[in-house]
Amino acid sequence: MTPETSSSGSATSTASGSGATHASRTGHLAASGDAHTGLPIERVHDTLRKIAENVENVLVGKREVVRLTLVTLLAEGHLLVEDVPGVGKTSLAKALARSVDCTTNRIQFTPDLLPGDVTGVSVYNRRSETFEFRGGPVFANIVVGDEINRASPKTQSALLECMEENQVTVDGHSYPLGSPFMVIATQNPIELEGTYALPEAQRDRFTCRVSIGYPDKQAELAMVDEHASTDPLDGLSPVTDASEVTELLATVRRIHVTTELRRYAIELVTATRELAELRLGASPRATLQLLRAARAQAALNGRDFVTPDDVQDVAVPVLAHRLVLTGEARASRQSGSDLVRQLLGRIPVPRGTDTAL
Repeated sequence: MTPETSSSGSATSTASGSGATHASRTGHLAASGDAHTGLPIERVHDTLRKIAENVENVLVGKREVVRLTLVTLLAEGHLLVEDVPGVGKTSLAKALARSVDCTTNRIQFTPDLLPGDVTGVSVYNRRSETFEFRGGPVFANIVVGDEINRASPKTQSALLECMEENQVTVDGHSYPLGSPFMVIATQNPIELEGTYALPEAQRDRFTCRVSIGYPDKQAELAMVDEHASTDPLDGLSPVTDASEVTELLATVRRIHVTTELRRYAIELVTATRELAELRLGASPRATLQLLRAARAQAALNGRDFVTPDDVQDVAVPVLAHRLVLTGEARASRQSGSDLVRQLLGRIPVPRGTDTAL
């Protein structure tokens, strides 16, 4: 799709273990009633490997972060990258965008950014004497939102409908967004002056939250040697395109999840609502995102069925940022990630063999 960019200067446009086996590997994708035949799981795995290698040429030594980024893409979700300046938050987003030959827009969130600068506005056409809608930078396959917490809550809320329903509504008219559609937003959790904390409704729209962290000495030495004189993004070429990514998404949707694993995911999410350390547990949307992310993790591992390990591998990045801790829990230096890990160690892992779709 070709985005129409608003006239605002605020946006710029640029082109694990397998665990217990719960189902036979043969025939699960074909068992779906979807008319789309999907891609062979081997091709899905191979394409994802190429994307990961491409991104790792830019983000050296951060394989786990790249994995979660691809999980979020395959889960048809959105990614929140939260970390200090200079560790590669924006580079991660740009590397993924350049690895996929699709439309990409970047939005620099600032306190004076307006909702129309994100979604687009209706402009009066004197010739036709009618109002015409001009789409904003959100009309792209991958939208990079830099420092999302620097925009006002009113502007942040402009993304809510986009991220949940893949559409924009302006002046009573709805405009669909393209497929795939992914928002990669960054924020700095340290410098809080002039920022607005993301509300619970906004955080709940993000499938995963990742923190890149500092590289180890060996990775930083490799980065200095390879990236000191050239920008690695300049030499990055696409390894796939939007149409193939859309096929990947259709294939991942049909990856098999047993009834026991569905119940396991529900138990994990429900348990967060009963913790004394939390004022607010994970929402039903979190359950859906957890299962979508588990399917994506299975695809990354080259399988067309989900295992308990897939659920556990994505549970922390999917659930932790949705939890609201009590004052006492924060004072005792607990975190949402710690609480999710405790639940993973406490809730029994299913070992059944139910293969019902």
